[in-house]
Amino acid sequence: MDSAIPLAVIGAGLIGRTHIDRILRHPALHLAAIVDPTPAGQTLAASLGVPGFATHAEMLDKTPVRGAVVATPNATHVPVATDCLRRGVAVLVEKPVADTVDEARELVRVQAETGVAVLVGHHRRHNPINRRARALVAEGRLGRIVTASALATFLKPASYFDVAWRRQPGGGPILINLIHDIDMLRFIVGEIDSVQAATSNAVRGYPVEDTAAAVLRFAGGALGTVLLSDVATAPWSWDFCSGEQDQYPCQNVQSHHVMGTLGSLSLPDLNLWHYRGEASWYAEFTREQTVVHKADVYTEQLLHFRAVIDSGATPLCSALDGLRTLQATLAVAEAGRRAQPLVLEPQS
Repeated sequence: MDSAIPLAVIGAGLIGRTHIDRILRHPALHLAAIVDPTPAGQTLAASLGVPGFATHAEMLDKTPVRGAVVATPNATHVPVATDCLRRGVAVLVEKPVADTVDEARELVRVQAETGVAVLVGHHRRHNPINRRARALVAEGRLGRIVTASALATFLKPASYFDVAWRRQPGGGPILINLIHDIDMLRFIVGEIDSVQAATSNAVRGYPVEDTAAAVLRFAGGALGTVLLSDVATAPWSWDFCSGEQDQYPCQNVQSHHVMGTLGSLSLPDLNLWHYRGEASWYAEFTREQTVVHKADVYTEQLLHFRAVIDSGATPLCSALDGLRTLQATLAVAEAGRRAQPLVLEPQS
């Protein structure tokens, strides 16, 4: 195996520590620096025997790294990533890529200007289940896609909201949770052209939503629905049924469905439903199940990041992809506020 690639992790919060853990576990990856201004971050760096820095600027001056994971607060993603790109350091930027569409556009511009790689951390794209689902759609096994659905329903404990920003606009489940499902549907089905939505804060009464429902129109003409709630006692959520997140008990249910003229697919079990003979609602269905290998999505994402840096692999989620997912997700929130459809401006 080639020598391990030196990576920095900027931001040692919950997701930053997840990346740190995966880097330390894999021989193809080398943790060269941790950047975090807090005493806890500095203590972590010292405990691991890794150079610790209070600012990313100091790290860039003093430590040779080829890539950096940007796991800082959302509002700082673009300025931190921009500084790295201008120093020739590739970035894996956590989701959401930015707070606003305009900020995300700026990152797309800087990436094009510098030619340095950007990978956005929509980790579900690295799950073999979703990659196989995307392939089945691309191969035409489902025919023309007509509709897709996603459920994201779960119950956040009251203690979750002890952090004040989680009770305010921008801190709710649309931008924190639903953005994953929007990206997953974009990855499997295609681009989203327009959005209609309704939101509610009827249960908790915070300024931020606790429930949302949206109808998506895809570029190919398919329609999609998403239902979201963080006040529902319910198991229908990717985090519960995919097994990606160890902290959640795994449930044997399906949270996503994609339906086409020749067949339909449930996820995460990858059951493909279709007719072998006459296609009619009177005929018996055939069910086929595809089995894929299990993989840790964060490790897969980091190894893909290495390939992007070392071999010039095309990022599975580029800065432009991150922009388009952010745009569609923010449109759900805005359509809910306006109570009218929103047509998305093309991004390129």
